Amino acid sequence: MYRSILIAADGSENSFRAAKEAVKLASLVKGAEVTIIYVIDHNEAGNEEIHRHASAEIEMSRQKKILPIIELLEKEMVFHKVEMIYGVPVHVIAEYANDRNFDILIMGKRGLNPMQEMVLGSVSRSVLNKVDMPVLIVK
Repeated sequence: MYRSILIAADGSENSFRAAKEAVKLASLVKGAEVTIIYVIDHNEAGNEEIHRHASAEIEMSRQKKILPIIELLEKEMVFHKVEMIYGVPVHVIAEYANDRNFDILIMGKRGLNPMQEMVLGSVSRSVLNKVDMPVLIVK
């Protein structure tokens, strides 16, 4: 069963729905642990350098994005921890997932239309192709 669950969160509604699925799985196994990974994209980090004086605001903004997920896990009494890592989301999520012993990765699908997905690509699809574990993509 899924004792060690990784949620890739970006603050979107789909990542919140992914967290709901993680809670369902975690409730099936006594002692299940959930790790939330939030990747601070290089583009976002670059903007932070420009606004360095507002670093406390930036940190609060990040926490706010994943706060609903944290509150959900706390409400359901699911043990969890949060990891915030700088980098390119696809690479960071895949590397983090593969370097640790997670049983499943759960992430939201952003919901791009076919043209956007062709041009921009899909983080969830790219991560799916790079990780060595079961992946649940929630939309």
